[in-house]
Amino acid sequence: MGDPEPTSRTVIGVCNLCEAICGLRLTVEGDRVTSVRGNPDDPLSRGHICPKGVSIGDLHHDPDRLRRPIRRDRMTGEWSEIGWDEALDLVADRLAETINRHGGDAVGVYLGNPNVHSLGFATHGVPLVKALRTRNRFSASSVDQIPHQLVASLLYGHQLMIPITDIDRTSYFLVFGANPMASNGSLMTVPDFPNRLRDLKARGGRMVVVDPRRTETARVADEHVFVRPGTDAVVLLAMLHELFEIDGAVRPAAYVDGVDQVRDAVRDFSPEHAEAVSGVSAWTIRRLTRELAAADGAAVYGRIGLSTQDFGSVCQWAVACLNALTGNLDREGGVLFTEPAIDFVTSGLIGRGHFDLYRSRVRGAPEHGGELPVSVLAEEIETPGEGQVRSVLTIAGNPVLSTPDGKRLRAALEEIDFMAAVDIYLNETTRLADVILPPTTILERDHYDIAFHGLAVRNTARFTPAVFDKPRDARHDWEIFRELALRIVDRLERKLSRRARMKLRLRLLPSPTFAIGTLLRRGRRTTISELRKRPDGVDLGPLRPTLPDRLRTPDRRIDLAQEVILADLQRVRNELAGPTEGLLLIGRRHQRDCNSWMHNVDRLTRGRPRHQLLMHPDDGAKRSIVDGETVRVASRVGSVDVEVALTDDVMPGVVSLPHGYGHTGNPGMARAADVPGVSINDLTDPDRLDLSGNAALNGVPVTVEPV
Repeated sequence: MGDPEPTSRTVIGVCNLCEAICGLRLTVEGDRVTSVRGNPDDPLSRGHICPKGVSIGDLHHDPDRLRRPIRRDRMTGEWSEIGWDEALDLVADRLAETINRHGGDAVGVYLGNPNVHSLGFATHGVPLVKALRTRNRFSASSVDQIPHQLVASLLYGHQLMIPITDIDRTSYFLVFGANPMASNGSLMTVPDFPNRLRDLKARGGRMVVVDPRRTETARVADEHVFVRPGTDAVVLLAMLHELFEIDGAVRPAAYVDGVDQVRDAVRDFSPEHAEAVSGVSAWTIRRLTRELAAADGAAVYGRIGLSTQDFGSVCQWAVACLNALTGNLDREGGVLFTEPAIDFVTSGLIGRGHFDLYRSRVRGAPEHGGELPVSVLAEEIETPGEGQVRSVLTIAGNPVLSTPDGKRLRAALEEIDFMAAVDIYLNETTRLADVILPPTTILERDHYDIAFHGLAVRNTARFTPAVFDKPRDARHDWEIFRELALRIVDRLERKLSRRARMKLRLRLLPSPTFAIGTLLRRGRRTTISELRKRPDGVDLGPLRPTLPDRLRTPDRRIDLAQEVILADLQRVRNELAGPTEGLLLIGRRHQRDCNSWMHNVDRLTRGRPRHQLLMHPDDGAKRSIVDGETVRVASRVGSVDVEVALTDDVMPGVVSLPHGYGHTGNPGMARAADVPGVSINDLTDPDRLDLSGNAALNGVPVTVEPV
């Protein structure tokens, strides 16, 4: 008799591969996922699923995914498997040795984007990072969203008090530098965006997109307005200027201060000046402002395209001012704050945020929330002296592909004393490590999404138990973090106090699931027992007005006239004084991409290539470039050779490369190595920073010529 056929079962799951946190229904046979569908009973995602969610089983079963620790022989470059205790001891020994010999700042930590999707990092990873006692902490946030967080902390008193578009009730949705058709929302968790947009239009609403590229979102908008990269600030400031010219348009809530100072600050940012700089006509700027002011419930939303430019913080501040001054802040149909079951604002789980408490050693770049800009990491490794980074720990990240001037960072990492990584792949960064510690995947561990329930367009809660049991010789990420923290602390010559050691052990002892149960009880909106009984999730209702009580500012008021922002307006005046010549580079993303780490999944890399440089036909003709040929793109920091696609989806003077490509020659990810493309971050410039320290990845001056 042969082996019996494995029984098929349906399991409720969750996708944590992007911010949409969609509920899933998985068909499982034995230890294999055989199909994945959206869960129609999930109160937030409502059955929506994108190609990434469909591929979650492929990721779990990927033969290239690391299952056990590996160590690299620096002499031969060969990798070999080692046991968990040996691997954890080796990492703890070397990191503690670095701290004991050179001080805590000699260890650098880089945290990649997947950490925010990990319950284990929230409960156990943060204590590990704190145990290292280093100021050289870096993360993907500083190539992404720090302007959002800075403005939120200044205006509302907490770095993650980010107003969320009330997409299900708004009548006018004005979008700058965001592409929710591809991203499923970002710092606005909005699964099923296509249907929500259809509903918006069905009730007579409008969506207008302002972007240098005709994105997937721009294609379905009621109107798309091209804007020259890096000039959104003057457009938004001109809209504020115009708003003050419209009788009755400025109607902030009683708890909003600084209105007159804002009026004075934007007085010289006229629509005509903005037109000359940005390419957006003065007539269009005035019309959009009047439409915004007249709408019965409107929301201005700006995302990564705004944050990753030279004036990202000014842009996000201007967006906040437009929402507040038109009376759309804390209004149904406008922008509102969430009230999640686990509230990272009121619970203290995530700090309020601080800015410029200290600066980087070499360049003097400001910290935000205890992190330095990742753009300074390479120079902190290269430059000798006290505080030089000599060892690095990366957690779920690939900064060689994801941060500015990746080639320089790769060269710096090749020279450090020791490097360890917590990661499931041998990628372009982790291949430089001495030891890699691979955790389980989302299908092998319990999950509750702390961050994105708190940034969603509706208040819901959902706890998802592991689909599969953890393999015997595997470790969850939180178990790795716990063991590293305890072993490193035990090896430090400068001992923690007995009280501090006990506090650390108590923090690390409970499992993430136990911690979530405790936090849910404190929040008093649901319990983990209820969520276990209702695996589809619990609907806690639509967003609702909560201000001024929810504000975390000392006086429960909002002061729009923030000095650090107003002072930066002079830099806007100086650097955006008139039109510029030449080509400017912008990034882009695709629904099937997830930064740099999903390209090893065959299902997500099939079909038409999407790695090309996009260029307007007029710019191609000027340079004798024909569609499909290989061109050389060069910036101040480097050059790449890539195929070009001529298209009017980008405005003249703009070229675009996707983010997260450039895997060629990586034997650790066989499928990704065959995916064509180059890394845009071999062109982006680490010297270009917003005042917050966020990298200015968009609007990079480049030249393009045939090879």
